Amino acid sequence: MSDNLPTDLQVILCDMCTEEERKPARKTCMKCEISMCVQHLQIHLTTPVLLQTHPLTEPMVLCGTTKCPQHGKLLEYYCLDDMTCVCVSCAIEDQHRLHNMKTFSTAHKELMEKLNAEQQALLTKTDDVNVSLEKWEKSESEKLGRSSVRLVEAVTSLRDITLTSVQSSVSARMVAIKTSKSNMLAAQKEKDTFRFLQMYSQVHQDLEKAKAVDLRKGLEPGSDRDKLVQEIRQNGEEMVKQAGHFWGSLLTLVDPENHQELVATGSDLIFDPQMFGPAMSLSEDKRKVFYSSSSGQCTATLLIRSTLSTPNFQRWMVSVSQDSDWTVGLCDKQSAQTVMDGPVYGLRCEDNKLSSLTTENEDSSDASVSSKHNVFSALLTQNGDEAAPRPEAVEVFWNFVGSSLSFFSRTGQHQREEIITIKAIPSNWDLAPFVQVGKKDGQNIRQNPWQCTCGKAYNYYKNQYSDVNRYFSPHQDKCSCGALIGGVCITEVVCEFL
Repeated sequence: MSDNLPTDLQVILCDMCTEEERKPARKTCMKCEISMCVQHLQIHLTTPVLLQTHPLTEPMVLCGTTKCPQHGKLLEYYCLDDMTCVCVSCAIEDQHRLHNMKTFSTAHKELMEKLNAEQQALLTKTDDVNVSLEKWEKSESEKLGRSSVRLVEAVTSLRDITLTSVQSSVSARMVAIKTSKSNMLAAQKEKDTFRFLQMYSQVHQDLEKAKAVDLRKGLEPGSDRDKLVQEIRQNGEEMVKQAGHFWGSLLTLVDPENHQELVATGSDLIFDPQMFGPAMSLSEDKRKVFYSSSSGQCTATLLIRSTLSTPNFQRWMVSVSQDSDWTVGLCDKQSAQTVMDGPVYGLRCEDNKLSSLTTENEDSSDASVSSKHNVFSALLTQNGDEAAPRPEAVEVFWNFVGSSLSFFSRTGQHQREEIITIKAIPSNWDLAPFVQVGKKDGQNIRQNPWQCTCGKAYNYYKNQYSDVNRYFSPHQDKCSCGALIGGVCITEVVCEFL
């Protein structure tokens, strides 16, 4: 085998001519390893045996590249799979025997046609204004330029207002002090008693003003300072926000795959409870899930429904409390109350360890929901055996056309990192987005009876407390001493759309 044959743009001379009269070569014989002019080429063209067994090429510098280094035979074929020249032994005996082989002339023709087609496609691509890199670069540069100019103008304006106010305040205070010092010096130099006494009243007033000057750094207390502080706070928050957007735009420009601006989940998406524990509740807009620690176990399965049609894809992003286990992805609508009884595709976080969920049908000829499914869980790792980190928030992208489900970890405003993409999701299953939330320690350990610090005891029965000393006792939330029966009740958001 050999690498591609070298080419040389210099004039190749005939090897059979005398040194004094060497003429330009017309052909090179691969087997004889010589180049020949028109005159000396005639014997190769007129001798049938030579014409059939000695391949001729355009004039070239051989340098010993016409023989296979492994078999020592003439290189006669081109392997399209490995893109290299091979001998007959390579073609029929060794690793190339099952590859796509062509003679040099055929390979040259086909590869030239392919190269011309690819060149045309490349020219079309670069000429297309919709995908022009130059146009994209110019547009992004202008966008970043405008953004940076606005940011600099806002910073400069606020800086100037602040420095001008401080300068005015300092100048006013310095004038009062300098005036007092000047008047005192003039009074001390006055020798006439009457004149001194006439001057003293004004000197005393100026001295009192100077003594009242606030020598602390910053502006003097008052409405002007309070107004400026409020303006700095408001404009400063806006500047930080603009700076964050500008910073994120730079990251998105350089690395768009892993840095995309955080876009809120569409307001058309809501939670639809399928399995809801007594301790769980929904916000009025059905976009937040609450858990009350005094009411029982934290457990909920919710479908994610949209009020709008989404023909090509669906995207959602959720945040789950850090002490909760959760599963997010796709499940069968018919088995939503018991998710694992049907096909499931998703991402699970249990004991702060991430794993993927995929489904296989035992009967490949029948992918109906009624057939038996096997749900497989695979632990996700990174850098070898290190467990993948728990994300702060999860962004999910369901591509209907591509039959794929992608999960991304979102950190901050712009950080976006792919966790896993599950492909080849069957389209004949009635799947729907879902979230499942639970806490292993969600069930409170209740003392029964529960005893208050004042000494009174209460029984817990059917999710309520009653006085242990009264047979028919009404439900009570507070003890007669005022303490909350059963301890402190905490209500928290365990899941919400972002």
